[in-house]
Amino acid sequence: MPRVLLIEDDPSIREGVALGLRRRGHEVNAAETGEEGLARLAGFRPELVLLDLMLPGINGVQVCTRIRETSQVPVIMLTARGDDFDIVVGLEAGADDYIVKPARTEVIEARIKAVLRRLTAPAGRQGVEHHGELTVDRAGLTVAKNGAHVALAPSEIKLLLHLSASPEQVFSRQQLLAYVWDHSYHADARLVDACVRRLRHKIEDAHGGPRYIQTVRGFGYRFGPL
Repeated sequence: MPRVLLIEDDPSIREGVALGLRRRGHEVNAAETGEEGLARLAGFRPELVLLDLMLPGINGVQVCTRIRETSQVPVIMLTARGDDFDIVVGLEAGADDYIVKPARTEVIEARIKAVLRRLTAPAGRQGVEHHGELTVDRAGLTVAKNGAHVALAPSEIKLLLHLSASPEQVFSRQQLLAYVWDHSYHADARLVDACVRRLRHKIEDAHGGPRYIQTVRGFGYRFGPL
């Protein structure tokens, strides 16, 4: 089972989540502050980070930003109900998903599995593809722009693989939520929009409109036409 770094300042939530995940076979390293969590990151080498948004000292958004400076490890935010603004900021900082507290262990486990599935090459088309300045290795789950590696978080790479597999086909936000995030119910479209903005920042040219990930107003997104 994947190693999980849990960063949560509330003792009851921290202990409850850690206990529930350990019972399911996870190795859990629990920290109560952002500073402590960042200090444990390199030594513990987690396969996923559960990160509380509202932390004393360095908050969850700042921790996520610091993590993304050196790592693309999956990050799931733990948020209080109603933290809408902070959720958006956290997603923009690089989080892959979020869970509203309190949440049952089964819910947390399901989200962990869903995020980690994004690290597995999807069935179907394989091999290396060239789209304009982008080189997409579907089997290796890597992307390069003009020959330079582009570091993508799990949700970003899966979104790009899905869109580029069907150039010019338009996908609704709900379709993308179901495929990339495994949210089959009516879920939060902000997950899609924030991921698109992060992906554009990494693969699009700084000047001019989006070339690869294009918006179809009132419906969703498509890849190209280039």
